Amino acid sequence: MKKPRYKRVLLKLSGEVLTGEAGYGIDPAVIREIAQEIEEVKNLGVEIAIVIGGGNIFRGMAASARGMDRVSADYMGMLATVMNGLALQDALEKIDVYTRVQTAIEMREVAEPYIRRRAIRHLEKGRVVIFAGGTGNPYFTTDTAASLRAMEIGADVILKATKVDGVYDADPLVHKHARKYDELTYLDVLKKQLKVMDATAISLCMDHHIPIIVFNSRKKGNIKRVVMGQRVGTKVRG
Repeated sequence: MKKPRYKRVLLKLSGEVLTGEAGYGIDPAVIREIAQEIEEVKNLGVEIAIVIGGGNIFRGMAASARGMDRVSADYMGMLATVMNGLALQDALEKIDVYTRVQTAIEMREVAEPYIRRRAIRHLEKGRVVIFAGGTGNPYFTTDTAASLRAMEIGADVILKATKVDGVYDADPLVHKHARKYDELTYLDVLKKQLKVMDATAISLCMDHHIPIIVFNSRKKGNIKRVVMGQRVGTKVRG
């Protein structure tokens, strides 16, 4: 049997991935499907950490643009990621996948505080670890949190789950002739200002040589395909 290409992965899930067709909130059917895909990959012996966004509930930058204090808005966005993290934990544990939620903002009644060594120990014991609360700081996105946590836990790759099947030179949902990239360098992403991850996140990955694979999470089995080394989506590397 072919072995997975990656031993330890960091999966970046945007909040929007959890909404399904509703466009807001958490769709229980969607989160169940994601949990089942994660279980399938975990059963291959892959260690999985997840950074989850909160844009399906509250988006700090959007609220700030409408006049809310940016720091307050960002903290509210961090709380939204915790709600998503707890929902995903519930879905995973319903199918007997042992899961821990760690938050960058302490709230011990609902989740563990983020402690790097404890997170790594959970992964080594076969548990899925969900990192919520972003970096715990305003002005930093969950993309940056994903890059930071990937470095801290020694992940082999960042898997960025999106609604489209890779990185394009224009929005493929708007421009039907948009061209898809199979591979990009970090510098390509920065120079062309492609919306893969924000510039801080890309720079962190570039400095520490962590590849990023952008793929469509709505296509069933894609997470497993990526982990097994199949050509899926767009790969960003040095």
